[in-house]
Amino acid sequence: MRVIGIGDNVVDRYTNKRIMFPGGNAVNFAAYAAQCGADSAYLGIIADDKEGRLVRDSLIETGVDVSKSPLKTGLATERCDVILKDGDRVFTGCSYGEGEYRTLTLSEENLRYLERFDVIHCGCYASMEDEIKKLQDLRAVRTYDFSSEEEYRTEDYLEKVCPYIDIALFSAEEMTEQQTEKLRKQVIRLGTKLVLITNGTKGQKLWDGSREYSGKVKLVEPVDTMGAGDSFFTAFVISMVKSGYDREKAVTVEMTDRAFSEAADFSARTCLVEGAFGFGTSY
Repeated sequence: MRVIGIGDNVVDRYTNKRIMFPGGNAVNFAAYAAQCGADSAYLGIIADDKEGRLVRDSLIETGVDVSKSPLKTGLATERCDVILKDGDRVFTGCSYGEGEYRTLTLSEENLRYLERFDVIHCGCYASMEDEIKKLQDLRAVRTYDFSSEEEYRTEDYLEKVCPYIDIALFSAEEMTEQQTEKLRKQVIRLGTKLVLITNGTKGQKLWDGSREYSGKVKLVEPVDTMGAGDSFFTAFVISMVKSGYDREKAVTVEMTDRAFSEAADFSARTCLVEGAFGFGTSY
């Protein structure tokens, strides 16, 4: 199985420790997919600065193919500042170093490259919502992380993305059941095949438009919750595709039970690692 994360890369700076770690939704997906045994790649714009080199080197060491993402001079890596409170990561702000910050635009060359993958993942923080429609003719299962912010749930935003993806992820800890129900119906109506909604320690719900499937959280004493959601979603998707899921195949209980279990185990292990997937260095 060949999978790829496209879009964002950042460093997570732990200000109370003066240590930074590689991160970003697409980077995390690629790294976790490699850890799950997939043939994994990352496609994005990586700045040729200290932070960007950390991101790229860590992906290479994790076994992720970054051959289509060379370092770019004159650009800056986004820095996300974080503090840890009893193992739970809390974001406090973001900044940039010297240079321009640039998002990925999918070229014809990029699209030809993406034709070889079985899963293509992107997320809202990549600022690629206007690019996602370019993926519509590719054979891959296309996944998208909408995170938790309201700005990524507006009708306009959903209409840009949902018709062109197969599996959507939302974090719904701040949403009521009525809001969650309305959201998932809207996403399915727009063309997405599956909606996975996570709700913290309350577990997860997958909906295919006609049936709901439930998962459970595996509780551990966390060292660091950075990447807990990304690792869960990555392992869930990898398991589903390994079980034979594609955009034309119906979901089964056996398929989802296995995916929920494997994702919970993998996410729990991720919470025992510092940073999203390690590779911390001082700054």
